[in-house]
Amino acid sequence: MTGDAPDPVVTAGAVAGDGPAKIPDKSRAGRGRTEIELEVSRGRSIGWTIFGIVFGALLIWRLGTVGVWAGFVLVAMGVYHAWRLIQTFVNPPGTIIVSDLEVTLPRGLCMSRPVVTTPREVTAVYFLRRSVPWNHASPVLVVELGAKAMAFPRDWFASEADQRHIIHALLSKTSTPAAAAAVSDPVVEA
Repeated sequence: MTGDAPDPVVTAGAVAGDGPAKIPDKSRAGRGRTEIELEVSRGRSIGWTIFGIVFGALLIWRLGTVGVWAGFVLVAMGVYHAWRLIQTFVNPPGTIIVSDLEVTLPRGLCMSRPVVTTPREVTAVYFLRRSVPWNHASPVLVVELGAKAMAFPRDWFASEADQRHIIHALLSKTSTPAAAAAVSDPVVEA
């Protein structure tokens, strides 16, 4: 032992004699730096790809004018979800990084060229719990950068705790005393 600080990913209930057990965790926190890797779920894209293309092709093949147009819409939705599925294999899911000097936010799940900014340019960070788009899981983490807002739905994270880590890290990097007080106050949720 060199006297280093204990590893933050060591379980408290490790069996004596086995040494510290590691928790597989995709979030990494260091001094002044928080990294949360986003999660990707391919199931929804696979389902929509198969359903859209197969059922849409059947509608085009067997029905009249209205069915053909509905089939074209379903095939277009299937092709769009196939493109999204391919993007999950081509690009990594993305990582939200908050440090003292910069904030890196992915433009979306499995999209290249993340947005890199300074913590001072973040004007607001909050959860949307009720006013959520119909196709996203609640809560949605919203990070505002001036007039631009970036939304990160719950299903992009391993847990809601990862979203809270991002909020606390961003609030601690802002220069307002109210934000620092909000981070120091523990939030108790039932």
